[in-house]
Amino acid sequence: MNNVQVLQNVEENFQTFRILDEKGEVVNQDAMPDVTDEQLQELMRRMVYTRIWDQRAISLNRQGRLGFYAPVAGQEATMIGTQYALDKQDWILPGYRDIPQLVFHGLPLYQAFLFSRGHVAGNRIPEDVNVLMPQIIIGAQIIQTAGVAMGLKRNGNTNVAITYTGDGGSSQGDFYEGLNFAGAFKSPAIFVVQNNRFAISTPVEKQTAAKTIAQKAVAAGINGIQVDGMDVLAVLAATQQARKDALDGTPTLIEALTYRYGPHTLAGDDPTRYRTKELDTEYQEKDPLVRFRLFLEGKKLWNEDMENEVIEQAKADVKEAISLADKEPKQKVSDFINNMFETLPSNLKEQLEEYTAKESK
Repeated sequence: MNNVQVLQNVEENFQTFRILDEKGEVVNQDAMPDVTDEQLQELMRRMVYTRIWDQRAISLNRQGRLGFYAPVAGQEATMIGTQYALDKQDWILPGYRDIPQLVFHGLPLYQAFLFSRGHVAGNRIPEDVNVLMPQIIIGAQIIQTAGVAMGLKRNGNTNVAITYTGDGGSSQGDFYEGLNFAGAFKSPAIFVVQNNRFAISTPVEKQTAAKTIAQKAVAAGINGIQVDGMDVLAVLAATQQARKDALDGTPTLIEALTYRYGPHTLAGDDPTRYRTKELDTEYQEKDPLVRFRLFLEGKKLWNEDMENEVIEQAKADVKEAISLADKEPKQKVSDFINNMFETLPSNLKEQLEEYTAKESK
């Protein structure tokens, strides 16, 4: 067998895992996760809630009331499905777009807004919420996750660490180092690549010659799976299995095929410069909310009144959260200096005195 045949054999093992098609029809009954009707409804509630929250956050950003923000519309199924498969004591190490996972894991929404503003109070995570704050550096949380997972194992915890990056993050050296470390030490880790096809503006085809990102797990000796990231049931099922395997000593790389409908962030990105209308239309027809709504309506588990109730709740929660964020004392330059070190070096002591005097006037 030559090298080309070996590669082809590997790639053939990474077919996209899905449960629902675009019309909400079950196409893989055997893979259906074991969930109750109430849990199915909760998955839908969280996706609708996240879509509305995202819309309001974009509006708040444009009003100057939020700082850095990365839209999530289109990626809800991957975010909600992975987090819903976790135990409360599992650890989440997110990228900057992964705010919904943090909030549904227990981070108060107003603190998520404070994080967006760069306020230190947004990083004061409650003691009972097992999350780290979002990593802005692309892919840097991959190695951290391998380490946290190893720590959990050494401490005898029966929990996992999960992290998220995009397709662009899979091109970072940290990505391969983290996977290799987790595989070598059999750390209970789950690595999720949200492949939305564009790392800001670079298409995934220019990121790698591999047909899938999931197949990169082979070299690290860990499990890999490519899942339809706009199918919340497939994401949930894949993550549940990944969690079980991680606790049994085999980490998993999940490549979730998804799409962000908006810009990479609201800091000036214009997706019309690198995406076609045809591609946008293709993925809008795969919308995770539409697909799952059709599935639930077919089972008489969802209706317009239920959806409107969630929409109004999301609007009310965002309004309350931004109001709480507004009440947090504004940061001063002296605050930044004091928050930097426990013991200040001499040059910062001088600066602290200077700015404290200015602020007291």
